[in-house]
Amino acid sequence: MPGIRETRGMPYTAEQMFDLVADVDRYPEFLPWVIATRIRSDSETEMVADMLVGFKALKEKFTSRVEKHRPDQIRVQYVDGPLRDLDNSWTFRNVEGGCEIDFAVDFAFRNPLFEKIAGQYFDRAFRKMVSAFEERAAALYGSSNSSATSVA
Repeated sequence: MPGIRETRGMPYTAEQMFDLVADVDRYPEFLPWVIATRIRSDSETEMVADMLVGFKALKEKFTSRVEKHRPDQIRVQYVDGPLRDLDNSWTFRNVEGGCEIDFAVDFAFRNPLFEKIAGQYFDRAFRKMVSAFEERAAALYGSSNSSATSVA
């Protein structure tokens, strides 16, 4: 099952980054390959959302349950769609000059061929999505003299 884990320092508060990640409804505005989202239910602690993702002629919809533990953690659990499994988590910690974000994602396709193809491109796609979140944070909260750093 392809997976990745990364820790980043960001010049924003943990709460600001929590709000950005929890705003699933806005993902089509800035995340590559996200065509549309639909929030089925939303509360302070849990959201169920559909996401339509696509690349060229390929489009797939999947449903996730998002557990929100403000402002420290967001956990995403796969409910339905083309994958066999998808788990990701975001942990936010305030540190001097901003916050540290720990992100982990693991997924498995039902189709072994898709699994093999995804494994070849996963790292590049992950980096593109991380950059999209960083750019969105700068657009929402302003840029800073501090730079985002990778610590793992």
